[in-house]
This record gives sequence, structure tokens and C-alpha cells, in this order.
Amino acid sequence: MSTKGSAVFDKRYRAFLFDMDGTLLNSIAAAERVWTTWAERHGLDVPAFLATIHGARAIDTITRQALPGVDARTEAQWITEAEIADVEGVVAIAGAVEFLQTLPADQWALVTSAPKALALRRLQAAGITPPAAMVTAEDVASGKPDPACYVLGAQRLGVAVQDCLVFEDATVGIHAGEASGADVMVVTAVHLTPLVTEHPSIAGYEFVQASRDESGLLQLQCPVS
Repeated sequence: MSTKGSAVFDKRYRAFLFDMDGTLLNSIAAAERVWTTWAERHGLDVPAFLATIHGARAIDTITRQALPGVDARTEAQWITEAEIADVEGVVAIAGAVEFLQTLPADQWALVTSAPKALALRRLQAAGITPPAAMVTAEDVASGKPDPACYVLGAQRLGVAVQDCLVFEDATVGIHAGEASGADVMVVTAVHLTPLVTEHPSIAGYEFVQASRDESGLLQLQCPVS
């Protein structure tokens, strides 16, 4: 665990907001299989392209390529259907299932760039019960790094986003959390190289706990260092 920004362990929050891919579950292998097929079909430099896909909505990733004659909405639908069909190797981040089970159901939300159908499929594959409050790709006009998704996630829980702690793994998601006004915890479980960040980080959820005080606020704790 990184000690930078460890003030988050001293604060209390009305709710926790979680990204999904790379934060609660590892879907990198499945996602990269699908996106590799798509990139090869469109003549892209696959390794360079794959470095850009994480954390963003499929439609935004495709639109950024500005490929002539390519309809981003149609291609994003193909990506979604292919990813729903391929969940081999999708697993929960260490300790995530148990950690989520300790949280009150009305005090955490999923805020993901994945479409709802794909989010539900991957959560099922990873053994994670979907929360009551979810924000998916269809719910916002602009995806991460736009903060709208995290603002909406907080609204669906009936709290101010500034009173929330965001759990993220990808740069675009971290920027979205920052721009929303929430505090950010970076999950590094799927990182192959260190991510330079001023935020605290955890490699997984095995050594963190959440407690709820008498006023109903959540506090993240790290009893084992």
C-alpha cells in the first residue's frame, strides 16, 4: 500500500464509488483479445492501440481513432457483444468480494465505462453481486475522464460526490474522480508498471477494511501494514 495521500484513512465518507474493470475485477485478457481482433481488422498498431483502451467507453475509444468510413456506434456494439461472449479469465481482484460484502448496500455504487449488459456479465463471471446503484456507459453523454459518471453515481445514492471515496485503476478514471471533487483511492492490482499518482493506492482489498460509525459514515482502515 502506498502511504501517499493516506489522509483518506483519517476521513469519513457517505459512500464509496467503484470503477469495475481493473478495480473490482480483472478483465484485461478478455478485453485485449476482443480489441486485438478489432484493431487488426482496422490496420492499427495493436500494442500501441491496446495501451489506450483501458478505463474508457468503447464508443469513445473508437471515436478517438477517427477512422474514415467507420461508424463508432456500430463498432462499439460489436465490441460489446464480443466482450459479453468472452469472459474467460475474468476474476475478482483479491479480497474484493469479501470487502464489498461488508459495505451497506445503499452506500456503494458501481461507476463503469462498460455498457450495462457487459458489466452484469463480467460481475457474474467474477462472482460479484451487482449493487443496487450502477452507472454504466449508456447513462452519460460523455465518458471518463468527464466527471459526470461519478457525480451521477453519488446522486443515485442520494449523497454529494464530494463526500465520496472513488476507487479507480485507470488514468482516465482517476481524472474523472478528481474532477468530480471526490477523494480517490488507486487500485494497482492489474498494473504491470507503477502508476505515478499523488493518491494513496492498494494492491488489493485483503488488507483494508471499512467500518461504519454511529452517524452512518464509512471509514477505510488498514489494520495490517
